[in-house]
Amino acid sequence: MASSLRVVRSVLQLPAGVRANLLQQQRSLYHSYEHDAPPAYPPVEQAILAAAYEHVPKSGFTQDALNLGAKDAGYLDISTNLFKKGPFDLVMYHLVTRRLALGNKVQFLDESWGVGRKVRSLVLERLRANAEAGVVPHWQGALGQMSFAENIPASLRELAKLSDEIWFQAGDISVDTSWYTKRASLSSVYAAVEIYQTQDQSTEFKDTEAFLDRRLDEVRILGSSFGNTLQWAGHQAGAFVNLVRSKGVRI
Repeated sequence: MASSLRVVRSVLQLPAGVRANLLQQQRSLYHSYEHDAPPAYPPVEQAILAAAYEHVPKSGFTQDALNLGAKDAGYLDISTNLFKKGPFDLVMYHLVTRRLALGNKVQFLDESWGVGRKVRSLVLERLRANAEAGVVPHWQGALGQMSFAENIPASLRELAKLSDEIWFQAGDISVDTSWYTKRASLSSVYAAVEIYQTQDQSTEFKDTEAFLDRRLDEVRILGSSFGNTLQWAGHQAGAFVNLVRSKGVRI
């Protein structure tokens, strides 16, 4: 009972819009085997964001990177007005494109691999994409942008989509309530590990890999404690609140 009350309080402490978003975001996720996904961005936005993305390793997720991207793509600086949320749209571009690339970058040819091992491999590949893109030194700033109240709903939705994509690519076919709890737990794990990655000074992020393994073990041990949708919502809320608070935001 005490645990359930803590869950309820953690949800109720969030703004009303975020609470509603938490309850809706996972419910709408699915993958279609019959239709190709539409392009993530219109052509002009794609051109500018792709060019701006090349400047992130040096300039970070900033307006300067957007302006340079517009120039490189052959557009005037004013064209960056297409991006109503400014640099946060560049953060979202990284999140969306790296998620969509997962299916092409990881192929499981060994049929002996279980779903759990595949999930671990996919999470590592997604973290590796941060390093390959050169965004790790700037990811603390990106997390700061994600923690702004107006950006939290979009950040949560993208985290949920990443979790769903990983389970889908790993071959998860569950149709019961574990569908929700698995994705909520993985969202929590991924958010924590990505924060850890920004502080990791080890070779090839070996410490981040070890941290991931510890968090996955915790999920396996504690997984039975998340037995219903309310607990899922509370866990998801608590995980993101902790992420936001780690950036110094009062929530």
